[in-house]
Amino acid sequence: MECTVRWHEGMSFIAETGSGHLVAMDGAPEAGGHNLAPRPMELLLAGAGGCASFDVVLILKRARQEIAGCEAKLTAERAESDPKVFTKIHFHFTIKGKNLKADTVERAVKLSAEKYCSASIMLGKTAEMTHTWEIMEI
Repeated sequence: MECTVRWHEGMSFIAETGSGHLVAMDGAPEAGGHNLAPRPMELLLAGAGGCASFDVVLILKRARQEIAGCEAKLTAERAESDPKVFTKIHFHFTIKGKNLKADTVERAVKLSAEKYCSASIMLGKTAEMTHTWEIMEI
């Protein structure tokens, strides 16, 4: 896996991923940025949410659950001094579908958290990770 990050202007950067996609990043105005794109740490958090959501959806599909939606809301706390690593991250999954089994949803979230989600497991080396979930019947 590889990625090239190029300085654009001010404190904005463009990342080109190994799969050929572009992602913009920018700093806060007080740091010389223009607030035109997410901060790098926001993208790191979003990556963990995307990785975990991917796992949960895939596991539920493989379990033949009638999943129609998955939303992961992540809230994080960071250290107050440099390096300002994540110290706590909470994932809350809202799973929408028909006749979803609570034990299967719980298992999917647990498998992602403990076995499959490389991003959140890696972040768990510095941050306390917690997970909750709810089912919305459609």
